[in-house]
Amino acid sequence: MVASMNSSATDTARHHRVVIIGAGFSGLGLGIKLREAGEEDFVILEADAGVGGTWWVNRYPGCACDVQSHLYSFSFAPRPGWSRQFAPRAEIQGYLADCAARWGLGPQLRFNTRVTQARWDETRRRWEVADQHGRVRTADVLVSAIGGLSRPARPNIPGLEEFTGPVIHSQQWPAELELAGKRVAVIGTGASAIQFVPHVQREASQLDVYQRSAQWILPKPDREIGPARQALYRRFPPARWLVRLALFLLLETRLPAFARFPRLTFFHRRKAMRHLQRQVSDPTLRAQLTPGYAMGCKRVLMSNDFYPAIGAANVELVAAPIRSVGKDAIIDAAGRARPADVIILGTGFQATTPVPEHMIIGRDGRDLNRLWAEGPAAYKGTTVAGFPNFFTLLGPNTALGHNSVILMIEGQIRYVVDALAWMQRNGTAVIEVRDAAQHEWNARLQRRLARTVWNSGGCSSWYLHPVSGRNATLWPRFTTTFRWLTRRFDAAAYQAETNPVTSRADSSVPR
Repeated sequence: MVASMNSSATDTARHHRVVIIGAGFSGLGLGIKLREAGEEDFVILEADAGVGGTWWVNRYPGCACDVQSHLYSFSFAPRPGWSRQFAPRAEIQGYLADCAARWGLGPQLRFNTRVTQARWDETRRRWEVADQHGRVRTADVLVSAIGGLSRPARPNIPGLEEFTGPVIHSQQWPAELELAGKRVAVIGTGASAIQFVPHVQREASQLDVYQRSAQWILPKPDREIGPARQALYRRFPPARWLVRLALFLLLETRLPAFARFPRLTFFHRRKAMRHLQRQVSDPTLRAQLTPGYAMGCKRVLMSNDFYPAIGAANVELVAAPIRSVGKDAIIDAAGRARPADVIILGTGFQATTPVPEHMIIGRDGRDLNRLWAEGPAAYKGTTVAGFPNFFTLLGPNTALGHNSVILMIEGQIRYVVDALAWMQRNGTAVIEVRDAAQHEWNARLQRRLARTVWNSGGCSSWYLHPVSGRNATLWPRFTTTFRWLTRRFDAAAYQAETNPVTSRADSSVPR
């Protein structure tokens, strides 16, 4: 692919002002706001067959959001007709498809188009973007909207590749999967597993759930939103706005407990323990399901049916580590082999390694994957030194442990659109964040994160990079703070090349 990028194919490539990789919340949201700003020369490249990103790909049974529907949606595209307090996967994907249709993004969308490499051409000052079909497009600006939960994480367990039955990651759940009468092993008890385990338990003859560490689980306050309430939201929008505001404030108030004052989690800890005691009567099983670390250190989960499923007669919770996998069994650290016909991996995603090797190549041949070998880092989670005219949405340290990530996405989208407008007003061909600005941003960020329960709560989580231990995932402040910091493009943090002059514009780094 690199050869084709350097060949004459790029001379006849279709050129766009902006190429966006990914058609999930981030990519579609940016496309909508570009269109509203009058920009039509952009394309959205999506590896799968439809819009939705994670909500298109993840189709395991029980897949749903754990943020309330009226907050887990664009502020500029409210939906009065959500059927439940916490929407299921298909409804969220349908919402995104409706947004794409409403803003007429069809001509800009390219499905089944997986980007294999995007490379910065220093001579032509543009990005060359190749896909799996061998097509090459060029762009003034490249935006990665692939997100941090797009690459499945598969555990490195000896013998796993030799298992003779199906080995399925939750993100790649086959539509035709039959579990009736099967002996099923589930590895992992994270956010995906607690949703699909109850469904698997009802089908399988025997289910073994392998748990590395217990989770803090709260009851899920889910309920149906009836036709009368939907009609109220449709006919009287202020009611819907008030619901969204109330949800936002409720979730935002959770931050101090996670970021500075862990004792404030007392009430939620007590609620979680009472939930466990009510649903699990066996004292031995209850002890296995009791977390041994601070609440919030890992993602806090919600479920009403996970504990009853774990306590069912056809389920065994295995808290012992896995030693290896045989052809038709899993062997634990004590040497006990449990037969299995199917293995389901609920092992999450490569959140701290979101970009594959050789996929995004910046100035002087810098590989973004290798640059981030000890954890992703960016300026405002959005731009990266050494990668001109490149933006990443839901980038480093923009995920949340306390509120709806859509709020962060909208802040980044506004920042990117303002940056493009600034470039056009000033006749700027290239912008690149300064090393000093990026370093200072991340130094302050890590100082704040060091005080949080996510860093010091006594657990191992996907928030932390496995090599450096650095938290490259979460934002440790209020979402309103991030929205304020991304309200406009701060050109002083960047070096710029005007068009056609290639000399660098001089400006100071903001303090």
